[in-house]
Amino acid sequence: MSFTRKVSLITGVAFLITFAASIPAAFYFYAPVLNNADYILGAGADTRIGWGAVLEVILVVANIATAVALYPVVKRQNEGLALGYVAARTFESAMIAVGLIAMLAVVTLRQEVAAAVDTAASVALGQSLVAVHDWTFLLGPGMVGIWNGLLLGYLMYRSELVPKGMAVLGMIAGTLLIASSIPIMLGVYEAGSAPQVIATAPEFVWELFLGIYLTFKGFRKAGLQKLGFETGESAPTTAAGSGLRAVA
Repeated sequence: MSFTRKVSLITGVAFLITFAASIPAAFYFYAPVLNNADYILGAGADTRIGWGAVLEVILVVANIATAVALYPVVKRQNEGLALGYVAARTFESAMIAVGLIAMLAVVTLRQEVAAAVDTAASVALGQSLVAVHDWTFLLGPGMVGIWNGLLLGYLMYRSELVPKGMAVLGMIAGTLLIASSIPIMLGVYEAGSAPQVIATAPEFVWELFLGIYLTFKGFRKAGLQKLGFETGESAPTTAAGSGLRAVA
């Protein structure tokens, strides 16, 4: 297996893992906490929350892997933007980690602290931790979407490593995602409302396509040749212009 095929396979699988880890955690494992303001006063579903946290740890690793694995290839298009993508995915993963810590803190609060304080204070503490989780989700996967969609889509468009039509979708998706996140921060509408769901759909399609395409097909040969790779190489070559390239 060539070097570039290994990169595309690792990147594609990492993208697919982000779907497999994030969706169950958000919509099933964390549901008892996110949908129940009085969670810390009840019997709890602590093991379920714990599994959600495990999935998000996997999500954090997969998120960073998508950028780190891809970096040796896309840096030949623009090293600065490629490094920026690594930094953005790392920031996104850090926000996710803060959110999962908040969920685990709710579990600890229910087990050890709630009984020592009055009911109203316990509920308020629990809701505050849930709010931390919600804001980290908005500031991480939400606001950083401009990098995961717009920046990565631009790199893919210029390099021609994937079909240009899908790369354009990535740029549009990133723009829509951040455009829908700012009004939430300003209180125009709530997270999870129809405008945000509609704006998020293109990003979902873009990342899913990228994961499937890179896993099963790999980079386009025309794109690899444009970046100076031999399509059958087993290790990266030193090509002219493999350093920082202009964005033009």
